[in-house]
Amino acid sequence: MTGPGRPAPPPGWYPDPDGASGLVRWWNGESWSDVATAAGPGVDVRSSPVLAPPARIPAPEPPEESPSGGGLRSGWVVGIALLVLVAVVGTALFLGRSGAEDRTTAVSPAPSAQPLPPAGPTFPPGTVRIIDEESGISYPFLGDGWYEFDLQMQAEVTAIAGQYFTTQDITPEGTTFIAQCTSGPLAEGLGWAGPATLQSTTEVVADSVRVNYYPRPNERAVLRDEARTVDGHAAQLYEFQLSWDVPGYDASGERAALLLIDVGRPAPALLYISIPNTHAELYGVIDRVIDAVDVL
Repeated sequence: MTGPGRPAPPPGWYPDPDGASGLVRWWNGESWSDVATAAGPGVDVRSSPVLAPPARIPAPEPPEESPSGGGLRSGWVVGIALLVLVAVVGTALFLGRSGAEDRTTAVSPAPSAQPLPPAGPTFPPGTVRIIDEESGISYPFLGDGWYEFDLQMQAEVTAIAGQYFTTQDITPEGTTFIAQCTSGPLAEGLGWAGPATLQSTTEVVADSVRVNYYPRPNERAVLRDEARTVDGHAAQLYEFQLSWDVPGYDASGERAALLLIDVGRPAPALLYISIPNTHAELYGVIDRVIDAVDVL
């Protein structure tokens, strides 16, 4: 792909090679990742002529035909237009200076030509969102390579919605290993007794998913355990890194985040994001999705 004598570009995020507007894809130095994601703050997009998507060539415009002698006539027209322009500008300057002498209020400086970066969610306007009516939240669909969640129910929720992609078809246990971003109403029996139990309940859920969905033995490093506010609602974020050394698994670890939100219903909403380290370039998706969650 890079051609003889031309070094391969370094690993990083580059504009989607398929030419999809607003999407970027991870280049590992030899090949592209299976999934694309939306560009935005927190995604350092590189540029490379080797990896640039195909340019769209505009259709040529037909040349304008000029009648005979048109060049001389055009010169007269341009000359007259310039004289008129000079007269108009001179008049405007004179009137502007006279008006400025009569005004006593200060003139505000002109705004900067470069707009400030937008605040809030890092997904482009118009990004498709997953609307989880059961749990009462919505969050962005991550785009090309992610699929609507259609796998089995999980023990921590009573209904499930979201997205995923397969990272290993068959594990030593005969299951499928996935990256996921799913949500649902919290199941009973996990310690929920109102907003005061957000932290303790989230820790119980973290223990549950660790036992139910990961190879053992494994080690856990807690990255964040913090109270948050999501769209004006109390929430708890628990993010951790698991690692294991189990033969037969493509991944040797995974980063996961649990966001438990008191949405004002009998059961809080649980958002569960997990990215195996075979796709560590997508770790940034966790913060971007969490920052873009809305309560219905």
